[in-house]
Amino acid sequence: MTNRRPREPIDMVNGRVLPQLLRFAVPMMLTGVLQLLYHAADLIVVGKFTGDAAAASLAAVGATGSLVTLILNIFIGLSTGANVVIARAIGAGDDRQAGTATHTAITVSVICGLAVGAVSAVCAHLFVQWMSTPSDAVDGATLYFRIVALGFPASLVYNFGAAVLRSVGDTKRPLYFLIVSGMVNVVLNLFLVIGFHLGVVGVAVATTVSQYLSAFLVIMALRAMHNPCRLRLHDLGINKTDLSEIIGIGVPASIQSACFNIANVMIQSSINSFGTIAVAGNTAASNLEGFVYAPMEAVAQSVLTFVGQNMGAKTHDRIPKILRSGILLVVLIAGVMGMACCVFGSPLLSIYTDDADAIAYGVERLWYICAPYFLCGTMNCFSNTLRAMGHSTLPMFTCVGGVCGLRILIILTVFRWYRHLSILYASFPISWVLVIAILWVAYRILYRRLLDRSKAETATPAVS
Repeated sequence: MTNRRPREPIDMVNGRVLPQLLRFAVPMMLTGVLQLLYHAADLIVVGKFTGDAAAASLAAVGATGSLVTLILNIFIGLSTGANVVIARAIGAGDDRQAGTATHTAITVSVICGLAVGAVSAVCAHLFVQWMSTPSDAVDGATLYFRIVALGFPASLVYNFGAAVLRSVGDTKRPLYFLIVSGMVNVVLNLFLVIGFHLGVVGVAVATTVSQYLSAFLVIMALRAMHNPCRLRLHDLGINKTDLSEIIGIGVPASIQSACFNIANVMIQSSINSFGTIAVAGNTAASNLEGFVYAPMEAVAQSVLTFVGQNMGAKTHDRIPKILRSGILLVVLIAGVMGMACCVFGSPLLSIYTDDADAIAYGVERLWYICAPYFLCGTMNCFSNTLRAMGHSTLPMFTCVGGVCGLRILIILTVFRWYRHLSILYASFPISWVLVIAILWVAYRILYRRLLDRSKAETATPAVS
């Protein structure tokens, strides 16, 4: 019996864009939502089953959430570069580069994961103090962060591996792997927190174990592939050319993500200064927001992969269709889900905590951030389109200045004069509108240049 190369699940360079984009994005949406459900299970377990220390336990898990995201996203941004490089290679039919880029990406994920995990575990207490964590949550937050940091290597391997699978059109298997690892996470949560009363330690251990399981599953999937991206452990290593391309696209994405999260860490630190109840309410609301953000981000990541393959195949006329389809999906998804979270905010937040004051804090945040959340998704679609077109630094500088700079400026000025949480929340939609306007103008200019360059190359006669 001969191994046949399976048909690529989704043809990204031919046919109608919207149905294909939606088909590609749905498994990613479900993956993101499931990740949030499992994280929600962490919050619900510590918020409901840790007795009198429930608020402090919930704050301990939530106070470091922005910090965990910051650290991981600095390196996961590199997986964006891997996604684009591999997608372009596949679109251009370059099997060799698709293979070498895959092995380079996985090698980088292992090295970066081990390094960031070790540093984070050692410096956990210092990082928690920097976050202005409430005093009654410091010890729990430190212990939680230190244990979760041990899972950083697995988290990066899974994310890079999932990026490789996405680049070839496979978004289903990362979903299946998450279902398995997430179920293990939930079972361990209940077993360790309710059965053995381990509190935040139990939640952290469950999270770390599930991360290593998901990493193992994605590696096995890559090893079993029948295409140029098949992973062979003896071929692991770094190809300098591939690494250079991955860094060229991924580092600006990492810097952009890092600056986003630095601004969010500053906002979280400002929120932490309002006390444990405010942190608990914001932690619950932030988790609810994630259920709106995850489907939007799935669409934005789909746009990245689709534009990447079409750039490789030189089917440039499909790029505007991809961008429009992505924005349409984002507006529809976020519009419905965002308003639902706001309207039903109180009962939804009561799932996480019984504290009326914490729920009130959470509801206020939802109306400022969740209702206009489609703006964030639109911004990410523009940013990923430009990145896949080869202009990774432009969205980086625009987002760093327009989003991060504006938020930090508001914290250092307006918030100092008027210390109210609404000031922090309002900085989100204001910054999204500003960046969308800039990216829209940049996209129109750069896409026109791309078409002009493509026409010039076509008109130039070949030299024999």
